Amino acid sequence: SLDPRRPNQPEGIFVLYAAKTLARRSITSEPGETLPVGPAAAAAMSKRGRGGSAGNKFRMSLGLPVAATVNCADNTGAKNLYIISVKGIKGRLNRLPSACVGDMVMATVKKGKPDLRKKVMPAVIIRQRKPWRRKDGVFMYFEDNAGVIVNPKGEMKGSAITGPVGKECADLWPRIASNANAIV
Repeated sequence: SLDPRRPNQPEGIFVLYAAKTLARRSITSEPGETLPVGPAAAAAMSKRGRGGSAGNKFRMSLGLPVAATVNCADNTGAKNLYIISVKGIKGRLNRLPSACVGDMVMATVKKGKPDLRKKVMPAVIIRQRKPWRRKDGVFMYFEDNAGVIVNPKGEMKGSAITGPVGKECADLWPRIASNANAIV
């Protein structure tokens, strides 16, 4: 059958195109066993970890550059966080490092309890306003930017999270996922 998007296309090319796409999606090593192939599989099989998190993250739109202020969505007593740096960013000359949902950042508390202020502490971004595209084609965004304070291992300092948490963050940080009341 012909590809409806290309009316003048010979029949053989469409069949070859379909076979190529199927070959790119998966290969079989033994009867009944399917192994993933492609960039997603390379990311999943990568040996590089993400300091305390479980797994790897797909590429998404970076919505929070250094010097952004985000809401603190836990019950530690901090009201907002000021991003100082982003963990794991190699960077390019004169480009501001940026973070997205699931990234660990170094932050300071600008409003909140006096014992939390004027200290640099790690935090994980759980929501961002900048839309990003998920692998299923859906564009996702939240109504605010938010993060939670964690320790360097990724365990939360607080015990509760207000508002929803992005699925990308929940997949990477199990301790955050267990405290989330809604994962979107």
